[in-house]
Amino acid sequence: EVQLVESGGGLVQPGGSLRLSCAASGFNFNNYVMGWFRQAPGKEREGISSINRIGVTTYYADSVKGRFTISRDNAKNTLYLQLNSLKTEDTAMYYCAKSVLTLLRPGPPLPSDYDVWGQGMQVTVSS
Repeated sequence: EVQLVESGGGLVQPGGSLRLSCAASGFNFNNYVMGWFRQAPGKEREGISSINRIGVTTYYADSVKGRFTISRDNAKNTLYLQLNSLKTEDTAMYYCAKSVLTLLRPGPPLPSDYDVWGQGMQVTVSS
């Protein structure tokens, strides 16, 4: 079964940090571009970061650039997102996803390019 299982979300104060993890199974993880998305209440799902197959090339949305870091460990079939300097506006459901693409496309990750999604996890930034 193709599956993505996320962990690491929670409640954090402004300025704090979290590390999100996404464990993949059921497919050749190192063959695909991977991405992170988030969706706040009443807003569309936003592609915030993506990474190529070997973890060298990345993309970040302007809203998270310089604060979030995407990485992957292909030996462990795991995708990560390090969230630093968190702001209240980062509050959202966060999703990892597997792309249908094997090469990283320039620009923001598009939901239509992703075919497998994690269950989502809540990140709440509040004092």
